[in-house]
Amino acid sequence: MNGFLYGVALQWKLDLRSKSLLITCYIVPLIFFLLMGGIFTSVMPEMGSTLIQSMIVMCVSMGAFIGLPPSLTETYGSDIKKVYKANGVPICLGLVTMFLSAFVHLMIACAVIVLLAPILFEASLPTQLPLFFPALAIYMIVSLSIGSVLGLTVKNQAKLTMAAQLIFLPSIMLSGIMFPVEFLPDFLETIGLIFPASWGYRLMLDNGFCFENLWYLIFIFFAAVIVCGIVLKKQKAK
Repeated sequence: MNGFLYGVALQWKLDLRSKSLLITCYIVPLIFFLLMGGIFTSVMPEMGSTLIQSMIVMCVSMGAFIGLPPSLTETYGSDIKKVYKANGVPICLGLVTMFLSAFVHLMIACAVIVLLAPILFEASLPTQLPLFFPALAIYMIVSLSIGSVLGLTVKNQAKLTMAAQLIFLPSIMLSGIMFPVEFLPDFLETIGLIFPASWGYRLMLDNGFCFENLWYLIFIFFAAVIVCGIVLKKQKAK
């Protein structure tokens, strides 16, 4: 247990020095929030009631799909995994510590959005805060699990960037955070349901925490856990 806590603390310190994580978990999402928050509420004042959820989807998607995978690829695609094996460290330790560290960083960024949105843009706070934060945590865990699959399965950085964008962009454009999904053609609305952002967004809305919006996220999470387990088992066997 002490070794695990040490690993988590060490990863936290490494992440604090990481320019990539700083950009993807803090700088870009928060700049997007500061710029687009004013635009959204000016053009569509009714978005004030969902601005927090919309900006959080953007923040989590960027951190999970663009920020986390490169770190995993760098670790599990190099000799670092051999160090784990040589010292008797479970090969899953790197994944777990990076996952937890990314979760904490994204939660901090989301908390900043929740605190600043009502002050800067007169956005409405979620009316059910005791349910909002569990919904946020669930959506974040599912998104990070998908990012973990990307980081473990795609070894080439160029291909990883392309794969991450193929998940990130539809998550932003088709989830309903930029404009209501009713404005989309039916086939694009259906495609948007493939990505967890649509379900996470609904889950975080007022009165949205229900099994109807939760089941798909649960399915995606367990599927991602199975894939990660298989990949790590193969890594251990090499």
